[in-house]
Formats: sequence, C-alpha cells, structure tokens
Amino acid sequence: MTQADHRTLLVPDGLAGERVDVGLARLFGFSRTKAADLVAQGHVLVAGEQAMKSDRLEPGALLEVSIPEQVDLLTVRPELVEEIAVIHEDTDIIVIDKPVGVAVHPSMGWTGPTVVGHLRAAGVRISTSGAPERRGIVQRLDVGTSGVMVIAKSELAYSRLKNAFRRRAIDKVYHALVQGHPDPLAGTIDAPIGRHVKSDWKFAVKDDGKPSITHYETLEAHRFASLLEIRLETGRTHQIRVHMAALKHPCVGDLTYGADPTLAARVGLERQWLHAVRLGFEHPTQGDYVEFESDYPADLAAALDAIRTADHT
Repeated sequence: MTQADHRTLLVPDGLAGERVDVGLARLFGFSRTKAADLVAQGHVLVAGEQAMKSDRLEPGALLEVSIPEQVDLLTVRPELVEEIAVIHEDTDIIVIDKPVGVAVHPSMGWTGPTVVGHLRAAGVRISTSGAPERRGIVQRLDVGTSGVMVIAKSELAYSRLKNAFRRRAIDKVYHALVQGHPDPLAGTIDAPIGRHVKSDWKFAVKDDGKPSITHYETLEAHRFASLLEIRLETGRTHQIRVHMAALKHPCVGDLTYGADPTLAARVGLERQWLHAVRLGFEHPTQGDYVEFESDYPADLAAALDAIRTADHT
C-alpha cells in the first residue's frame, strides 16, 4: 500500500445489508480486524458520512476508504523465532509449538514476531490461500496463549482443514488454570460471544453474539485455583477467556478479563494461564487420524507448581 492510498467505489449489490467492516474485508481482502481498525480510526466514509463498523451497507452508496501508511504493518516481516518448535512436518502440513509473545499473523498495532514471518524466514513454503498476511493459516492462538497449532502447506490441505474447522471436526484441547472452583466441576458453557461494547480489543457474552460452546472438566482443584481440561466446539476469538470470566472464574493471570493481579504476581504470571495441549484431526491428504501434543512451557509449569504448593501453606 502507498502512504496515501485512497479508494472510492460504489457499494455492489452483493454487499447489501452487510456490516461496514465485513464489506471492507470482502472488497479489499483485509482481515476483519484490520477493516474494523480502519473504520474506528475514521478512515472510512459511506455516502459522505464517517462510518461505524456496525453500520449496514446500502447498494450504490459511495464508499470512500483512506488506507494510511500504518497498514504496512500487515506486511509479513521474515523473522526467525528460536522458541518456535516444529512438532511435525510433511508435504501438506506443519505443526508447531507456538510460544507466548508471538502472533500467528501480522495485524494492525502489532510489531512483534509472527508465526507466518518465522515460517517465511525459515524457508517453509506454505499455502498461498487466504488473505496476504495470513496465507496458510487455518487456526489462530492469541499472542498470550501458547501451544500446538497446525498450518497448511499445500492448497488442498488448506481447503480441507478450513472445512474441517468449519464443520467442528477438529479436536481442540486446552488446559486452563482458573481462579476458584467452577460449579459444577464439569460442564458445558453455551453462550454467544461478540465484541465488547466498550473495547474493540475485548469480547464478551452477548445475546447478539456468535454461537459459542465450551466443554470443561476439572483435573485438579486447589486452594486458590482449578486446573481444567477444555474442549472447544466452536472457535471464537478469546472464547475460553470470555466464557471462564463469565462464570466468574477467569484464567489466572488474565488481567484483561478480570483476573486477580495479586494472585498473578504471587505465582509469577505475566499472561493468562492457558495452553493448547492437544490437537487432533483427520490428515487432509493421508486420511488417517493424527494427534499432536504440547507440554506446558516453563512459566505455566512454575505457576501451577506455586498453586499446588499454596495448598500446604
């Protein structure tokens, strides 16, 4: 993109009734987050008026978009990340252990390392399907969440894995250390999730949100916290964090969603205690069921040990 990239066009009939951010994403190949950021920063006019991301598009309306220089942040910057470990690789997929502090792909406002940038720097050829800044990406983990994830290398793998995630045919298992003790000790949270009304960077349980289903089971119950095994039926952004916070049992260390900062400091956590421990799916070309696992990283293991030790103090 150039520094002063201005686009003017009429809203096509096919986008009638779509939200502004959704329409932008479809028209220009942006990510939904990038489109929402452009709207929030006042770079989008509809019929001469500054748009809100939830406004609905009308066919034939004049759409004006000014794309500032900072969108260049979405350019994939090749950068090796030594902490990224390869769990498995073949001609169609690569499975990695993503560390904390690494984004899956570039996004507006993020200048740190990314999985896509690491793979490019490492010379790993991945699928060209998807938006330019997230080609080959079929799933995402938050910057502050670590663990196992799969990336598509071939076009066929991308198509089949995307469909598998869409059909909820992927087994996604997380471990989360949450404050207190959920009641019941095992259960299902079925509560829709949407963007927080006061923050574009947060999400919340909302009546008009997208269907979101989380299954959990208590593995260990301690004085201050419980270790849960969580299986996701859907894959909304921040889903586990939002659902556990809604139960009044936020992930330990998750200050964004109401965790106790005193407890986080006591166990030495600077991020949410949440780790993708297992990922299972039908291999997109070989057809057999495959499963991959990731051990707790050092900071989460140390925090869990501190919680266990606190039982005896």
